Amino acid sequence: MQSVSPVFDDALQWFRAFGQPTVLIELGVLALCVALAWLLVLTLRRMLHRDEPRSILFGRKVVDGVLFPLTLLGLGYVARAVLVQWVPLAAFKVVIPVLISLVVIRVGVKVLQAAFPQSAWVRPIERTISWLAWLAMVLWVTGLLPLVLQQLDEITWKVGTTTLSVRTMIEGFVTACAVLIVTLWISSAIESRLLRSVTGSQLSVRKAFSNAARALLMFLGLILALSSVGIDLTALSVLGGAVGVGVGFGLQKLAANYVSGFVILAERSVRIGDNVRLDGFEGRITDITGRYTVIRSPVGRESIVPNEMLITQRVENLSLADPRVWMSTVVSVGYDSEVDLVIRLLGEAALVNPRVLREPGPMVALSAFGADGLEFTVGFWITDPENGVLSLRSDINLAILAALRAHKIDIPYPQRVVHLNPQEWPAPAHVNPAPQGPAPVA
Repeated sequence: MQSVSPVFDDALQWFRAFGQPTVLIELGVLALCVALAWLLVLTLRRMLHRDEPRSILFGRKVVDGVLFPLTLLGLGYVARAVLVQWVPLAAFKVVIPVLISLVVIRVGVKVLQAAFPQSAWVRPIERTISWLAWLAMVLWVTGLLPLVLQQLDEITWKVGTTTLSVRTMIEGFVTACAVLIVTLWISSAIESRLLRSVTGSQLSVRKAFSNAARALLMFLGLILALSSVGIDLTALSVLGGAVGVGVGFGLQKLAANYVSGFVILAERSVRIGDNVRLDGFEGRITDITGRYTVIRSPVGRESIVPNEMLITQRVENLSLADPRVWMSTVVSVGYDSEVDLVIRLLGEAALVNPRVLREPGPMVALSAFGADGLEFTVGFWITDPENGVLSLRSDINLAILAALRAHKIDIPYPQRVVHLNPQEWPAPAHVNPAPQGPAPVA
């Protein structure tokens, strides 16, 4: 009770200070700080032309980002240092903890959104960060935070030669989270810088450097976090040996996928944007991560392929040396059609779609003498099969059909000729035999 009563006395004095006229001065200075922070962020945003929704510092709007609460917090500290010399503080005792909590929430949320943009588990972590930050702020403002930390420090247990407490574990966890958030922020900034406005082979190489930088920063951040908690890293040598044995036996497939991912990105045998065919699945590579590769088919299906398969199995890369892809369609016309005219019409019909390349242009060939007519194969080149091939082939077929009909060129139907021998026709079952004469009289 002796330790609790000063806390309530301080809280009572703080509530009484809110009734003083000087609070209006503090609120006016706070409003001035908000306007000045908004103006500074807006000016810097326009100077740097930063309007990306995924930007950590700026965000989608002026106040949607880390830079605005950071600027406001800095101005708040300056204003508090000036006001404390002239008036007793009341509002700023709440403003500073609230701004610190807002900065913590905004940094955690924006960094996780940038580092893991499509992960479902990010939302629960964001809510957890918000609740913990506001809870710490309430404890800080009410003066209960030192008492809670003191009580947690008294709950201890001994692990070997080290004595641990709940407070030490919480502080270590917070430190580790802060270090990991900073490393994720740095790695996200490096990735955004490396992958900006690049395609093809450059994109694959920079993606490799980005993945390597993130893995290295995460490892260094984890080591720094463990050191800040007070854990002796030399004791992890036994754990490292056990992990190595586990990787050698149970995790060899996982390790092989990660190693294969770096090999793929380094060799550039397959790159982001290539059109490949693997195990009967054909599509465009949209992403290469450390463990798997995402292949998207023209119909919208996505296949998640372990990187080891791209190393150990046969992969058809349709655009490794040349992004052009060959496509064709087959047309049949009557045997009495004029071949030169048909070839010219089919070549012109293939050029109706702007996706068909003009150089090299379409090619038309008499490919077979079919049972019903002459078969022509119309071949053409495209460079964007990821945009779909069914609609392209449909447009060309419709143009071919219109051209042939306009020139009255016959498109034969399937025909079959049946030859019958009249001498072998069976007698109809309903025909009666010729009547016989009367039987002779004996």
